Formats: sequence, C-alpha cells, structure tokens
Amino acid sequence: MALKTRFTELCSIEHPIVQGGMMWVGRAELAAAVSNAGGLGILTALTQPTPDDLRREIDRCRTMTDKPFGVNLTILPSVNPPPYAEYRQAIIDSGVKIVETAGHKPQEHVDDFKAHGIIVVHKCTAVRHALSAERMGVDAISIDGFECAGHPGEDDIPGLILIPAAADKLSIPMIASGGFGDGRGLAAALALGAEGINMGTRFCATVEAPIHQNVKQFLVDNDERGTNLIFRKFKNSARVAKNSVSDEVVEISLREGSVFPDIQPLVSGAKGRVALETGDLDAGLIWAGQIQGLIHDIPTCQDLITRIVDDATAIIQHRLAGFITPELAAVG
Repeated sequence: MALKTRFTELCSIEHPIVQGGMMWVGRAELAAAVSNAGGLGILTALTQPTPDDLRREIDRCRTMTDKPFGVNLTILPSVNPPPYAEYRQAIIDSGVKIVETAGHKPQEHVDDFKAHGIIVVHKCTAVRHALSAERMGVDAISIDGFECAGHPGEDDIPGLILIPAAADKLSIPMIASGGFGDGRGLAAALALGAEGINMGTRFCATVEAPIHQNVKQFLVDNDERGTNLIFRKFKNSARVAKNSVSDEVVEISLREGSVFPDIQPLVSGAKGRVALETGDLDAGLIWAGQIQGLIHDIPTCQDLITRIVDDATAIIQHRLAGFITPELAAVG
C-alpha cells in the first residue's frame, strides 16, 4: 500500500515519510535503510568533519541504496562557522538530487542548489519563515512544530495549529515535522494539509540508527513529559531529552544573572556525541522530542515505515470513513 502526494511525486519516493537531518545520527546506515524502505533518508552534512568526508559518506550511502536520498545542510550563526560553501560544493559535486536546508539566511545556498537542478526542502518553525523560503525558490517546506526535538523557534506554536496555518498560505508542498511517529500522526498530518511527515526522534529508536542501544531504550522508556526546553533565556530555545545534564542546564539558566558561558561546558556537541556513541545517558545532551511518549519499540526502518503507512491507510479508509452516515454520504 502506498500514499501518493505531491511530495512523493516531487522526490520520486514511495511513501511520504522523511528521516530528517540529525547531528551524529544522519549517517549512511540510517539514511539508506529509510530510503530502501520507501521513505526519504537524509545524511547530515556537518556530522562529517570535512567536505571530503561528506563526499565519501555520500558514496558510501550509494553502495547501500539505489533509492533517492538527500543531504541536510543546517546553517547556524557561529563565531567560527564551518565552511558551508565547501560542504555545499561537495553536495553538488556528488550529484545529490535532494537537499534539506535549515537555519539562518539560506538564500546563497538555495540559489546555488537550484542552479544545479537540486530539489530544496527548507525546514522552518513559523509560517512567516516558510513564506520567505517559498519566495526564495525552495521546492518544499518542512514545518516544525513546538513538539519537536531540536530548535522549535520562539513562537511556541504546536503542529495542530502550525500545520494548517502554513497549508493555508503556502502553494508549494509541505511536510509536517515535530511530534510524528506513527500512522495516526501521518493520517492527521495529511488531514491538516501536509503532504507527508518528517521524523527524527522516532528514527533514532530503530535497529539501523547508528547510536548506542542504551539511548534507543531510553527513548522507549521515556514518556511525553521526558523533555526539557533549554536555551530559552538566550532566545535560542531547544528541546532535548530530560537527563541529569539538561536538568542542570535548566537549573543554572533559572538563576538570576546567569549567562550562556555558565552552561556552555555542559552543552557541547562533543559531549552529546559521547552520550550517543557510548550509551552513557548522562555524558551530555540527548536531543529528543515529545514523541517519546508514543515510541514503544525498536523496529527496523522497513518495519516501522510499513506499519506507519498501513496504519494511516486503515485510519483513512476505515475509521474515518466509518464516521460518515448514509445520510451524510447522500448529502455529499
């Protein structure tokens, strides 16, 4: 069974399910598994230490799948930014056909990708940003609600409002991000006006995710309350899993007069990588969304995607259709 949408047609994929870019997690093993299962796998460019390493990772992914996959390039303001233009060139040189962009002022990157015939999906957290990206010329939007892992923006608009609000104003295809992990979510996203879903945390709890089994089980054991919002004081809100490290970050941030350097040693990406790779759940931040409350197992990507699509199809064909009485059908 397959669900055909404008997004599946745009990206030449079987199912409207995307594995979003995730630092340290978006590697060839996971991206290829998602793509082989009919979704769209995504490599995370900045997980690779250099542009040449990214080229090699793209080549490695191609040895594992002959299906479409993409690359995420997230542009964030930084005192010492990575060489974004060189990563962009590596993506272009490698013949990648789909790119997920995110972050700060992507116009330069969007223009270059589009000039080389690459499909650009831009991830954002507000309708106004989505409309700006549409004007830039991107091909699709991934709209990210307040439930998400990572950076939900500062507006605090959950998907139930954000998705239809964006659908009302966008003309290009849109997929829904933040809080998705099962067939109910996919059916709901389609009903709200999206053309598919983007999942991050849910794909971390799969067999192929290149992270420690302890972390996968941690996501299964947590519930929907198991996150902390950090960096809010510094206007860069981020949702992460609740552990001793994120608890301490919250506690320090609440102190009067606290500044970012007070928490900086706790939140380094290197420490988060240690947590993911060693399974030490208190080594650093673990990025995860509220969807943890709906994660109950660690399936293969194939089994997960098949289940989501089958469940969504059954909901659309049977459960929702069952609410329509003969009288209403006649009126329709």
